[in-house]
Amino acid sequence: MNSEHTNYSLSGSLEESPALEEAINPLPRAVLRLNNHFLLDGEWKFGLDPDDSGLRDGWHLGHDYDHVAQWPGSIEAHLALAKGQAQPTVWQDKVVAWYEREFTLPEIEEPLTRSMFQLTFGACGYETRVWLNGRQLRTIEGEDVHYGEYTSFSYELREENLHLVNRLTVRIADTMDAETTRGKQESHIYKRGGIWYQTYTGAVRSVWLEMVERNRLRSRLAVDSVVEDQLVRFNLTARVHDPGHYTLRLRVFERNGAKNRAPLFTSDFPLRLEAGQKQQRVVLEMPGARLWSPEAPNLYQLVAELIDSDGYAAQIETHFGLRKIESRGRHVYLNNEPTYLDGILYQPGTATYEEMQRHMHAMLKLGCNLVRVHIAGIDPRIYNLADELGLMLWVEVPSPHTSSARSRQNHREELLRMLTLIESHPSVVIWSLYNEDWGCQDIATNPDTRRYITDTYHYMLIEHPQFLVVDNDGWHHISQEGRLKSDLLTAHLYTPDLPRWQELLDRLVRGEMIGTAAFPLIVGDAFFYRRQKPLIVSEWGGFGFADYGGPQAGEERNESIRQFKRELRSRPIAGDVYTQATNIEDERNGIIDPYTGELSVPAGVLNSRTAPPGEPAR
Repeated sequence: MNSEHTNYSLSGSLEESPALEEAINPLPRAVLRLNNHFLLDGEWKFGLDPDDSGLRDGWHLGHDYDHVAQWPGSIEAHLALAKGQAQPTVWQDKVVAWYEREFTLPEIEEPLTRSMFQLTFGACGYETRVWLNGRQLRTIEGEDVHYGEYTSFSYELREENLHLVNRLTVRIADTMDAETTRGKQESHIYKRGGIWYQTYTGAVRSVWLEMVERNRLRSRLAVDSVVEDQLVRFNLTARVHDPGHYTLRLRVFERNGAKNRAPLFTSDFPLRLEAGQKQQRVVLEMPGARLWSPEAPNLYQLVAELIDSDGYAAQIETHFGLRKIESRGRHVYLNNEPTYLDGILYQPGTATYEEMQRHMHAMLKLGCNLVRVHIAGIDPRIYNLADELGLMLWVEVPSPHTSSARSRQNHREELLRMLTLIESHPSVVIWSLYNEDWGCQDIATNPDTRRYITDTYHYMLIEHPQFLVVDNDGWHHISQEGRLKSDLLTAHLYTPDLPRWQELLDRLVRGEMIGTAAFPLIVGDAFFYRRQKPLIVSEWGGFGFADYGGPQAGEERNESIRQFKRELRSRPIAGDVYTQATNIEDERNGIIDPYTGELSVPAGVLNSRTAPPGEPAR
């Protein structure tokens, strides 16, 4: 539902379950609900708070704002508009901005006995406070202040606090604080320019109002499949206001099948639930299920219902796939088959959802089966698209820019938020905790830093075994008692010189950990490679960017990519990631037009899994 609709409805009772059909997801979230939504995007009142006096002066109780701004959009763009500037403003240190709008409460078709209104921000931050009619709201997780800017968060709205016309007030604060999870946005430490980019924070994704059941499943789902036993493990989160006996019903359907089709698999799980929130793991057997892979991205549709003692069903639906990823010897195995990773580095920056869709299709045309989404949080619908296209994703926690106890805490909280958002997608196969020591610069000297990374790696192995995990991509990897705390041994190797490239690759496959990459590849204690981990050259090329050298464009660049790729495949290396997909700000080394998605290199140039004309297959 958009802002012009007025009627709301919930999912039907168990006896009146609506016909199942594949629906389009209009919102930046991972699952669908059988209800309507009321988008609050558009024009908002906007004001700057340069003295940070708004809280003290009670702006949430009423304030005359000087400007208007379009939501979604960045604080930087809104600051520029307020100051009469054509380009996003450059700001230093702390920025505080307030947004406000009114909305008319939609008409509802039934009393608010089984249901309530929920307000969701697709992403907003870094620090967000929200008031409804002057009353501060608290997130479902119990936060008065939500921190982070990459994942969604929600508020349940109490009926007694709602009016016919409601006033929604949002305060957003951000700083150049290097201890927050910034990715490649500038900070006090890394200034804009080169590979560091303009900040893009604030109201960056949609905000919407929807009707949800009081007792329901939240839009959080984890899927872990073990292909040998034909079992799928689902983690679901129940949100209950009325304690009692419930039934969790799972139904699995063919995706894009006929209307009113019968489920392939179904199972009921009785639950006794207290008021509050509870995560529950359940297991469903799916004999004969087809596996997901880039060659055959098979997906199934899941309908999950939380049914109360009266038979009322609160429903969510999503898709999922079955796949297994492993680091075994010198290969990466997908579904027990060795798979070479033909990857590309992707930094979406300020790209719109529609532009990111074009980029993903273009990366498929390049011959990639892997996209490394570089230390950024993106619109969740892109993960859905990767599932459908058969593109494996390597995702990364947006890094802080300095190493401290507080930055590590921020890093862990961001990781956990991202996991709840995207751990249902079969396309997500690899996670990086850090990249090139950013946020862990003291990894070689500080035992606390290495302990945190090691503990987080172990946590991922136990709680999220469906992923491969890289401790610190490209540079210092941690070894403890000769055991690498990473599923992949990765290196970033940049040179425009072919003989030097050959030399670096030879050193790498010989297990020379010092003098190959920018820093020693191993810290802690001795690790003897002996081909016990897959080697990945997770950054290379970058041709066109002055800092990396090499040909700028044209056939000379095309030939360099072919030659460098040929050298990679002639050695026992498990995968590579070319830098990069699109230009972003000053980093001009893209091979895809950031707006149109057109290629500036030949299609298939990064595909080394099939033999080019005239060459034997490897």
